[in-house]
Amino acid sequence: MTTGELREHAFDGIQEFDNRLPNWWLWTFYSACLFSIGYWIWFHTLGVGELPPEAYMTEQRAAAAVIEAEAAKNPVTEASLNKLASEPAVVAEGEKIFKTASLCAQCHGPDANGMVGGVNGVGPNLTDNRWIHGGSAMEIYRTISDGWPEKGMASWKGFGPMFVQRSTAYVLSLRGKNLPGKPPEEGATEYAGGK
Repeated sequence: MTTGELREHAFDGIQEFDNRLPNWWLWTFYSACLFSIGYWIWFHTLGVGELPPEAYMTEQRAAAAVIEAEAAKNPVTEASLNKLASEPAVVAEGEKIFKTASLCAQCHGPDANGMVGGVNGVGPNLTDNRWIHGGSAMEIYRTISDGWPEKGMASWKGFGPMFVQRSTAYVLSLRGKNLPGKPPEEGATEYAGGK
């Protein structure tokens, strides 16, 4: 039991000892305060260092660049795209991309049936077997990658080959579902290659 001085105040008849904090604890506290001042100046005032979210994004961009470079070594083929369309994880990633309101869904609708907000959208129905620019895996890949600017279809190749491949895999998984929606575009031809 400590035999130090008692403080003058009491609460419910209980008095406290007036013990000093240990020096090691005080120096740890003071060091933490000094560190926080230095941290604030370094990261927030001067902006010299990267904050953790920025450092994370830098690492993610570097990792994505490595993946993109690796993907660029492997040529995209009809067979590789059809294989990706049969992998649920890749199709799920493609679905996330497609359903992002600022990407594919803004023209083709969230269900890819050409309906945006209950009215005909800008883009065609992608769930039937009628295609304007060809319905093979490579033709869909080229349409997503290069776009058709004269018809309002943007080029998405700037997002990288993995983005285009995942999007293509999702669109391939939709082909032949025939969801009710926008009627086929004029000039669209039936894709005879099956699903």
